[in-house]
Amino acid sequence: QVQLVESGGGLAQAGESLRLSCAASGSITSINSVHWYRQAPGKQRELVAFISSGGSTKYVDSVKGRFIISRDNAQNTVYLLMNSLKPEDTAVYYCNAAVVVDRTEYDYWGQGTQVTVSS
Repeated sequence: QVQLVESGGGLAQAGESLRLSCAASGSITSINSVHWYRQAPGKQRELVAFISSGGSTKYVDSVKGRFIISRDNAQNTVYLLMNSLKPEDTAVYYCNAAVVVDRTEYDYWGQGTQVTVSS
């Protein structure tokens, strides 16, 4: 089946940058919309960024001007560039993608990658 694998998480100091990757593999016809979510300990899952099949983007207010979501359709990969990181960005980050297999769209989730920002 289709798999989504996140990478790029780790430790960063406040003000630094990290780039997360979400790579899809399997029998993929195309990838439509993709979301990045995050979940901090004791808090509910939060939608961080969105990118449509046409490339339009949306962001939660707390990351606007700092984070950039992008996609490379040839590589079946979506990125989340996180600039000017803050301790409040510390969370497990998950990608969620609507993937077309043959002529049917399915919803897939990655396993998550930890981002920890120190002050």
